[in-house]
Amino acid sequence: MTKSDDAQSRTVSVSVQRASPDERDRLIASLVAAFVADPFVRWMLPDATTYFHYFPQLLRHFGGGAFDQSSAYRSEDFRAAALWLPPGIKPNEEGMEAVMEEAVAAERQAEVFGVLEQVGMSHPEEAHWYLPSLGVEPVLQGKGYGAALLAHGLAVCDGAHVAAYLESSNPANIPFYEAYGYEVVGEFRAGDSPALTPMFRAAR
Repeated sequence: MTKSDDAQSRTVSVSVQRASPDERDRLIASLVAAFVADPFVRWMLPDATTYFHYFPQLLRHFGGGAFDQSSAYRSEDFRAAALWLPPGIKPNEEGMEAVMEEAVAAERQAEVFGVLEQVGMSHPEEAHWYLPSLGVEPVLQGKGYGAALLAHGLAVCDGAHVAAYLESSNPANIPFYEAYGYEVVGEFRAGDSPALTPMFRAAR
């Protein structure tokens, strides 16, 4: 699940810094703000109270391991964040499932778990850096924050000549990632769910 801004919009100078584990809660809150209108996430958690209560927990299990791997990055003002997982490190799937069993409405659980099963089975076999979440607070989207964070993470990938992979949860962001070398490699859906779009960037 990723959400970013448009690299072609008016930009500002953005300083990217490595986030420390004690900044986890602050950056999770920023990502919750970033995804408040995300098509897939809000299909999964349409009720606002449920969203604000459970989505932070989902993010901690989905991408929070980045803080422990020193691969979480933020803007200097804490208004944008990117959580990268290095090769061999995966999201906490058991933790995610436990949260979703509580959070997702019973009539929607089969579809939600159907999509996420596709996600889990489709990661590339090739070693890759995985981007579970990249987000910019809504008032700052379109100003270059997402571009700066993505470029920083991809520089790490390219320095090690390792591929990169993500799932875009918003079709509007696909051209943004394509501009940085990602290619669409499929589509995940179940029932009436919005699409999750897996995207792969070959090693360079």
